[in-house]
This record gives sequence, structure tokens and C-alpha cells, in this order.
Amino acid sequence: MRKLIFFLFLLTLSTTIVSAQQYDLVLAGGRVMDPETGLDAVRNVGIRDGKIARIAAETLSGHRVIDANGLVVAPGFIDLHQHSQDLASQRVKALDGVTTALEMEIGVPDVAQFLKAKEGHTLINYGSSASQVAARSLVFGAPLPVGTILPKIGPATDEHATPEQIERIKERLREELDAGGLAVGMGIQYTPGATRLEVIDMFRLAAERRLPVYTHVRSAGRVEPNSAIAAVSEVIGAAAITGASLHIVHINSSCSRDALECLSMVAGARARGLDVTTEAYPYIAGMTTINSAVFSPGWQERLGISYGDLMLPDTGERLTKERFDVLHNSSTARWVVIFDNKQEVIDKVIPNPLVMIASDGLEGHPRNAGTYSRVLAQYVREKGTITLMDALRKMSLMPAEMLERSTPAGHQKGRLQEGADADIVVFDAATIRDRSTFEKPMEPSTGVHYLVVGGTVLVDDGKIVPNVFPGHALVGPGKRAAAND
Repeated sequence: MRKLIFFLFLLTLSTTIVSAQQYDLVLAGGRVMDPETGLDAVRNVGIRDGKIARIAAETLSGHRVIDANGLVVAPGFIDLHQHSQDLASQRVKALDGVTTALEMEIGVPDVAQFLKAKEGHTLINYGSSASQVAARSLVFGAPLPVGTILPKIGPATDEHATPEQIERIKERLREELDAGGLAVGMGIQYTPGATRLEVIDMFRLAAERRLPVYTHVRSAGRVEPNSAIAAVSEVIGAAAITGASLHIVHINSSCSRDALECLSMVAGARARGLDVTTEAYPYIAGMTTINSAVFSPGWQERLGISYGDLMLPDTGERLTKERFDVLHNSSTARWVVIFDNKQEVIDKVIPNPLVMIASDGLEGHPRNAGTYSRVLAQYVREKGTITLMDALRKMSLMPAEMLERSTPAGHQKGRLQEGADADIVVFDAATIRDRSTFEKPMEPSTGVHYLVVGGTVLVDDGKIVPNVFPGHALVGPGKRAAAND
């Protein structure tokens, strides 16, 4: 009888242990790579309650087991610079390996409205900075229309703000940060009327909140006094004066032919203790609205390009002076692709250890759908100028570390470690490739076999799972503080 009782006890105990080790999802036998610890080995990953619960060499059991043999299992990619936030863009981002895509460069006009509209029906994680551009437009009596982030040329872009107006801009930004904004987002080139002092005051506000500034710098090109070098100097100076962390967006397109010199300025600032970071995307063309301040008089000389270097993304039409004048003077905003960079420059920028990858994603440009796969295909596999681990670092860990300046949730992203969020990409390093082009900018990448967002499988065997919306908001400390009041 005692033997029987002991046997039943062992049976119950073993059943309890097996049950305790049962995971919601197991990624089995993949090449597990974590850019923070340097782990690069065949392992099994157990996921439970949206978290990575176990990484082990031994077999793990789960309600579902995915065979990842021959595939890379890595932290999901984090895009700090994604403008298009619609479902179509989220689908191509997911197929490009992205699990988090944030509107951080300029930010959305209304953070609370943005977060509420996306809650519960978003494929990947989302969030936004507080938009200084939108706040300035509002204070000048020209609020941005719904669905837009850039102002048309007018008083809100070109006029200097009075001290009273600057205070109102700051007050609006405080409201936006309290609503969950992750940073102060600035597009200085789109508001050329903003004085140097106004810019410093925006940095002071960010420093007051202990949040970073993400900025599109004031100018591009080589023509002084408004060169790219001067523009980068301005924001580094503002960071030095105020102590705010600074993130310079798309240094490839802002600095173009002088991108390497601009990177040396970032390196110099960092060497002297300033918290300055930057990003790039792997394309020779940028994109913006044709009636924005980028195309104020003298743009050809400043940018070193002409009308034929401009292309309408929806038709492929290259512009003439006559066509440009019509579109530039129109009251309707129209996107235009700008071919203003050289491949040899991009090929030196992307491998730079200071550069993280961010897409500047927007429908009409192939970077929206193909940025991350393009880096893996071209710079890791074909050119061999970046190791696979370094590419993963640029696309996951580095942006996660940048996010930590805005929210503790950033520490749970960009890592493939026990306790981290189960935001995971599983891809074939030998075949992953971008397919988007300037003619077909929304063609999805191939090679991502599985994508897990918060423990939920979103891409299953290369296809988006229908009617699944696992994306969650990332919010700044202002929102969390308000929730605790």
C-alpha cells in the first residue's frame, strides 16, 4: 500500500513538473542570436504569457512547437522612424521582421487620439513622440489636418515665434508628453522660422522631462551658412547646452555627400560625454512633400540636384520646372521622391558602428517595406561589410537602448533573453531579401518565416495570420505618471 501511495505521489509530482514546464509556444532548434550577450547557438526558446521564459539546449514542450531548424531566431526589429501607421504598412513591416514601429522623428499631432485609435487592432507595437511641428502649427493658428504630420509653407513654418508663442508651444508639448509621448520630435527643416533660441528651448523642455529629442535637422547640402554641417552643429550644441539626449534622424539623407563628416561630428560629441545617436536607411533617395519648406527658393543649389532628380512615387513621373511649379504652388500636399545621394556613400554609412537602422517608412517609397531585409541581403550576405550579429544589433538592441531613454519598457525589447518580451523574428539568413522597388514600393520582403509579437504568432510560415492584433502601445513616463495619480 505504501509503495502504491509513493508511486501515485511520484506520478502526481512528475505531472506537476511537466505541466509547469509546458510553454505556450516553443521555437525549437533554431540558431538563437542575442546581440547583447553575444549568444549564437542552436537553442530552444520557450514562451509563456508574452515573455521569453526559457532558452535551453534541452527539449522543451509547448502547446505549439515551431521547428526553427536552419533558421535564425533573433529579437524582433525595432523601427524608431515609421511614418505610415496604417494596417497595410504594418503588414509589410511585419514581413520585414519588424515587431515595433514608432513615429519618433516628428511625431503625431495628437498623441492621445493616436493611441486611442490604434488600441486593440494593431499588428505590431506602436508609439509616438510629441510633435513640436504640430504644436507650432497649432499655436500659429494653422493646425495640421488629420492624417498629416508636415505643415504647408506659411506663417507657421516661416515666421519667428514670439516669447509668448514659444511658451504656448512648450505647454502644448507638455500636454502631449503627459498623454504618452515618448520624446520631443522636431522637424526643424520644415519650420525654418524657428530661431536657434526656440530650438534650444525645445531641448530645455525635453531635458526638464528627462526625455530625448528626435530631430530632422535644419538644413542639408553644402551651401553655407545653412549646410548640413551647420545643421548638425546646431543640434549637438543644443544638446550640450541643455543636457538633453539627442537622436539625429536619417543622417544619410540629411547630410548626403557629407554624411561621413557628420558621423565624425557625432563620434566627437559622444567622445566628450554627450548623449548623441543617429540612424540611416539603405536607399539613395529620400521622400518629402513637394510644397514643404525643403523646396523653398534656392533648393537646387542647396541640395545639389535639379527637377529631373524628383519623381512622383505614384506614377514614376520625373519632374520638369513647369510641372514642379504647378505642384509646389498647389494647396494639396504631394509626396515626391528625391534622388540626392550616392550608393558609395550609403555603403560606407550603413556599416558605421554608430549607425542604427531606421526606415523613415512611408507608403510610396520602398524603404517602407524593405529596409531590414535589404540590410541583411545586401550588407550581410552580398557585400559582407556587416556581420549578421552586428546587423541584428543595429536593428534591435541599439534602438531598444535608445528607447530606454523614454520608457523602462525599452529594456524588455531588442533582446533574446529570458525575461524579455517575446517579440521575435525567425528568418532564413540565406534567402531573406527585399522586393520593394521605386516602381512597386509595397512589395513585401521574403525570408521571414515567423514573427512573434508579445508571444502571439503574427507571421506564420511566411504569411500574416488574419484577425490577430497583438500590437501594444509604448508610452512615455508622463502617461504612466498620470495613470498613477
